[in-house]
Amino acid sequence: MTALDDKPVGLRRGTVAELRAVRDAVREGPGEKATAAQHAKGKLTARERLSLLFDDGRFTEVEGLRRHRATGFGLEDRRPHTDGVVTGWGRVWGRTVFAYAHDFRIFGGSLGEAHAEKIHKIMDMAATAGAPIVGLCDGAGARIQEGVSALAGYGGIFQRNVRNSGVVPQISVMLGPCAGGAAYSPALTDFVFMVRGTSQMFITGPDVVKAVTGERISQDDLGGADAHAATSGVAHFAYDDEESCLADVRHLLSYLPANNRELPPVQPCADRPDRLTPALYDLVPAEPKHAYDMRGVIEEFVDAGDYFEVHEAWAPNMVCALARLDGHTVGIVANQPASLAGVLDIKGSEKAARFVQMCDSFNIPLVTLVDVPGFLPGVDQEHGGIIRHGAKLLYAYCDATVPRVQLILRKAYGGAYIVMDSRSIGSDLSLAWPGNEIAVMGAEGAAGVVFRREIAAADDPEAAREQYIKEYRDRLMHPYHAAERGLVDDVIDPAETRVRLIDALAVLRTKHVAHPSRKHGNQPQ
Repeated sequence: MTALDDKPVGLRRGTVAELRAVRDAVREGPGEKATAAQHAKGKLTARERLSLLFDDGRFTEVEGLRRHRATGFGLEDRRPHTDGVVTGWGRVWGRTVFAYAHDFRIFGGSLGEAHAEKIHKIMDMAATAGAPIVGLCDGAGARIQEGVSALAGYGGIFQRNVRNSGVVPQISVMLGPCAGGAAYSPALTDFVFMVRGTSQMFITGPDVVKAVTGERISQDDLGGADAHAATSGVAHFAYDDEESCLADVRHLLSYLPANNRELPPVQPCADRPDRLTPALYDLVPAEPKHAYDMRGVIEEFVDAGDYFEVHEAWAPNMVCALARLDGHTVGIVANQPASLAGVLDIKGSEKAARFVQMCDSFNIPLVTLVDVPGFLPGVDQEHGGIIRHGAKLLYAYCDATVPRVQLILRKAYGGAYIVMDSRSIGSDLSLAWPGNEIAVMGAEGAAGVVFRREIAAADDPEAAREQYIKEYRDRLMHPYHAAERGLVDDVIDPAETRVRLIDALAVLRTKHVAHPSRKHGNQPQ
């Protein structure tokens, strides 16, 4: 009788029961007391957050049984499963998304060697699978007890942030503290979300600031959601609660492709592509100096009036938004006449440049709405580097290979006209509304320069000035001047704006441009 004749012994049911018990313990975490403490701070647990992020709360965890191997300072007696970070993947709108979530209940969510290796693994899996990676950040920084090993773990995260940049979408959701070098990982990602009252980011905290400079400031004022959303520009979005924050993370993902080799997802569209937009006749004042809200223009021509603004509170003189035209994702860059008359300044240039680069990375066509009086003058702007900061936007547009359509609504003066994706820097199509003014500067300023002597010598300088302003406007600033010279492809009826944009982008959808062979460009800093 051989061993093959023996009746095989089945896997003991007890081992499966043991596995289930271990898994339950892992999901439970450190216990009700720690969970209650987390809730008392107005924060959800890592698994509650993941449940809100993914479709039907379904999430596949990896390395849930991982434990650290560190010794000293009592660590050998504290070896909880997960090591303070939950990693894995799920579906968002039916598409695979990878995620990691710090569990503040375990070691304060601090990063140790095992903790870091779990994040490295899931970031590598996201890159290999070609899927977005979302970090739900709520950690106390490097685990001090593990010393330099923890610091090296951050280095591995930073390296992967850079390596994955422009390859897969990277989203950081700040749901707790993030101090010191740890703050550089969110800064390297494509989008940063923050929640008011519970999330903070800073390199040096209030105590250090006080010790070094004598300044007294709270954590929220130094690095809270509103400080970074409106002042520093580090955060793209700020929310009052985690639920609305995570809902918008899902909304953002609906606009983005899984990776740089795919086109953005196309949504079924009930808004007719041939819908006219006659409301635009009255939304934009004819007088170039009168303000209006560019958001109203965007709402009128995008699908169902729906768009998702990025960096809304920072540099409000520029509007950057994701929207859809006939179901296809587009990136919209627009001057905002309701803020600083829509001028280009340091912050506005940086904001738009970063957005253009993101859209180009992920195959999102660009629509640029132009109503710009020029660059913001002033000593602060010049000494702050408006030349190099403005060059960032110029570089971003010139480097972009996605379909690009420029629409001049009202005025486009000077170098700001060129920078706002003009034909001369590679826009595929340039359209304009009737009444547009494209010129080196406004007629008043131009007449004062060109006809300065004639005005000064006139018997009635003011009347002469008005005459020369009219002459300059009639000769060089009429709405068809640029079209006659091929710098504008067509002057269109504002009521046809939606139709013409959809048609143009459909034609350009198969656009392909190859860059010259090089490692990378040397972008203005």
